[in-house]
Amino acid sequence: MKNSKISIQFLGAAGTVTGSKHLLKTPEKNILIDCGLFQGIKSLRLKNREPLPVDEKTIDILLLTHAHLDHCGYIPLLVKNGFKGKILMTPPTRELVEIILRDSAKIQEEEARKANEEGYTKHSPAIPLYTEKDVEIALKHFEIRHDIDWIQLSENISFRYLKNGHILGSAFIEMKCFGRKIVFTGDIGRTKNVLLEAPTVIENADCLIMESTYGDRLHPISDPADDIEEIIKHTLEKGGNLLIPSFAVERAQEIMFIINKLKEDKRIPNIPIYLDSPMGADTTDIFLNFPNWHKLSPSETYSMCKHTQIIRDFPDTLKLIKDKQPKIIIAASGMLTGGRILTYLTEMGKSNKNTILLVGFQGEGTRGRALKEGLKEIKIHGKYYQIEAEVKYISSMSGHADQLEMINWLKNFTKKPTQLFMVHGEPQAQNIFRVKIVDELGINVTIPQLYDEFTIN
Repeated sequence: MKNSKISIQFLGAAGTVTGSKHLLKTPEKNILIDCGLFQGIKSLRLKNREPLPVDEKTIDILLLTHAHLDHCGYIPLLVKNGFKGKILMTPPTRELVEIILRDSAKIQEEEARKANEEGYTKHSPAIPLYTEKDVEIALKHFEIRHDIDWIQLSENISFRYLKNGHILGSAFIEMKCFGRKIVFTGDIGRTKNVLLEAPTVIENADCLIMESTYGDRLHPISDPADDIEEIIKHTLEKGGNLLIPSFAVERAQEIMFIINKLKEDKRIPNIPIYLDSPMGADTTDIFLNFPNWHKLSPSETYSMCKHTQIIRDFPDTLKLIKDKQPKIIIAASGMLTGGRILTYLTEMGKSNKNTILLVGFQGEGTRGRALKEGLKEIKIHGKYYQIEAEVKYISSMSGHADQLEMINWLKNFTKKPTQLFMVHGEPQAQNIFRVKIVDELGINVTIPQLYDEFTIN
């Protein structure tokens, strides 16, 4: 069976951290692993509108590792362009992907409408990548598969999901394919996570497709609760508001959990907390439905949002901006690429009394990266806004494993992979991580570029 030719083509997340799509070509099935949108700099975003270099009709099945937009956000386009197969994912991922895709379509339709009304589009007219109707059609392809159980895809191909600790429902894909063991990491989670168990140990693989987001650095060993407590107190001393751009999936819940615990321990005053993210509120409900996918007890899950007021309607967002009382506002999106956090920035970003707290990775070309690097002017919906608010950044809450955590995970392999393809990382991080893996573990590493195709030995 090992004589059967298998190849892998990288249709995204090659030399960048976004747009994850890896196409495994075999004699029996063509299998796409993840189907994400490109985000960040304009040259990457434009790739979402370019045709894939493969015919979507030739892809037989799609396996998802998790629900973040850069791993699932292209699905409606894939279906729209001719994909007819099943889309498999874990039960929590199924719930989260539906929320995320509906939200993505809604935002795209709203932004296209606004761009056309206000005339700041270079396209006439501006057209969304996909609509809510496109999402409805894509959802018909969704099927759930539970973790640990081996699932037969064809005579010579089977796979299973193994929890990887990145977000609720996220998983490694371990695959047996024509006598080879192939592992896709998706995004690898932290060894110690407030909400999730550590990534599953995997002991062998012939071929490993591995993320490298933080391949060039180590996360601080400080307790994120200590960091957040200090920033909250500092902001209150200024008489300002704390704005926390956050991914609605996982990060918002972790922030809520930490701040709630700080309140219960009387480490911070009884300051109002708002979650302005309908998607974030829905995600919090999903935690209650899948207790086997996280570490929280039912009482801890309920208490996670006990002190948090949920904002769903946009008029309430505007009321909150006018409210002069100091408060904490958590709103999507985490890298300021869209969402309601932009509305807050246009108004509350003007005051140096306020603080913007960035948590987790900020991708190249995003507004979050610009603020992290000290830029004082950002462009939102065709207009420029001065940012006088103080910007703070902590990486101790990142959902991605750092270099040491990834190296230690690799050290569990009793049989080293003969091929390791490094994806989902910026060039500097990948080059540093590649050298580290070669020097410490003696594993050969290939860093593919976009659309490169390789034979799996």
